[in-house]
Amino acid sequence: MKHVVVVGGGISGLAAAWFLLTQAETTPVRVTLLEAGNRWGGKIQTETVEGCVIEGGPDCFLASKPQAAALCRALGLGENLQGTNPQQRKTYILHNNHLRPIPDGLVAMTPTDFRSIAATRLLSWPQKARMALDLLLPPRTAAGDESLGAFVSRRLGRGAYENLVQPLIAGIYTGDGDALSVSAAFPALREMEQQHGSLIRGALAQKRRANGGSHSRSAFLVPMSGMAEIVTALVAQLQTRGADLRLSSPASNIELSPTEQRYLIGIENASPLEADAVILATPAHVSATLLASLHPQLATDLRSIPHASTATVSLAYRQTDLTRALDGYGYVIPRREGRRALACTWTSTKFAGRAPDGYALLRVFIGRAGEALPTDERELLAIAQRELHEILGICAEPVFTRIFRWENAMPQYNLGHPERQARIEACLKDIPGLALAGNAYKGVGIPDCIQSGELAARKVLAGL
Repeated sequence: MKHVVVVGGGISGLAAAWFLLTQAETTPVRVTLLEAGNRWGGKIQTETVEGCVIEGGPDCFLASKPQAAALCRALGLGENLQGTNPQQRKTYILHNNHLRPIPDGLVAMTPTDFRSIAATRLLSWPQKARMALDLLLPPRTAAGDESLGAFVSRRLGRGAYENLVQPLIAGIYTGDGDALSVSAAFPALREMEQQHGSLIRGALAQKRRANGGSHSRSAFLVPMSGMAEIVTALVAQLQTRGADLRLSSPASNIELSPTEQRYLIGIENASPLEADAVILATPAHVSATLLASLHPQLATDLRSIPHASTATVSLAYRQTDLTRALDGYGYVIPRREGRRALACTWTSTKFAGRAPDGYALLRVFIGRAGEALPTDERELLAIAQRELHEILGICAEPVFTRIFRWENAMPQYNLGHPERQARIEACLKDIPGLALAGNAYKGVGIPDCIQSGELAARKVLAGL
């Protein structure tokens, strides 16, 4: 049997191993999965503390991208998926230290409900009028990329970007929209402009295709017991199918074996492995280190992908300690507000079963691209408590807290990323039997990572 080694036991690596074993129809393979840490799942980490379900990393996945839901169904988790609370649909934006509801009818961050836009206090009347110019402005014909900030400002105005769009993208990339590549991070926006001549017309067309913008289905899904349920199910299935799963096994380098027909994967404190193919599902900078001697140019491009560090702080309170109702999913914070936090999720309202009766669970996100993340957990906790005190009026001490710090966790698809991605793909053509997977290339969400694992598995299986 052909031997494939997958390096990295996050959701991308687990998915790659799964697809290797389930799609290897004509070429049966033996799979070894190496993980440097002592647990599976990467940034997916779920804990239960005093009856509260706490997510350290992503707390759900997009339902509109089918890869994650399809994998859950294949793992037998289809009936365990739940959506967001249909009774509390509001999400807020912090605007001049006041929480303002996000206008209804946003499609791809573009307005389609004009009454809601007219009523919002997030934008001034001149800013609202400027948004309407999108219907008259011609599409950009010049070749080349542009930043998300420049793109949205050109179509909808700078006010719409700073007060409406920028805080929404902060929860996805934690990045600076004036640096993010619209072609890499939000290609659908560019397609809407090119196909329909305006973002608003494109959003209206997309809304019509989605059954008139029906809100009957949740935009987000999560297993009832938390995101780690996906990881647990994947590991169990891989074990059943005979995969060799190795925790605490950091790869140190990858070279061609003396015959130059197989790969030699060095492992710290263990014998090296020979493989017919390798999938690297590690962070880009880790993959760069592993490939430094095998392909220096590829390693250079991988190392050049910038990353931001982030943290989540979960805090549990008694309902009696709250000074206002948590009547929605939470709020996001524009960069222009100058606050250390970038968002706050009201977890116990967003999803059912996340906290016992009489308690509330909140989660504060900290860490923007270009800003240093505190190394001291006490400082992270202080930032979170100050945020909840100043915006929500919570003065009481939390029942408990849980802090997760993610170093260099969020890749930034800045200007130049499409060209770098093209160079990476060209380099990979020089290395048969090697594939990359993960969030550093073509999408940062859970469905994107799963799809990257599937595509990597298909590539190496075709080569074998």
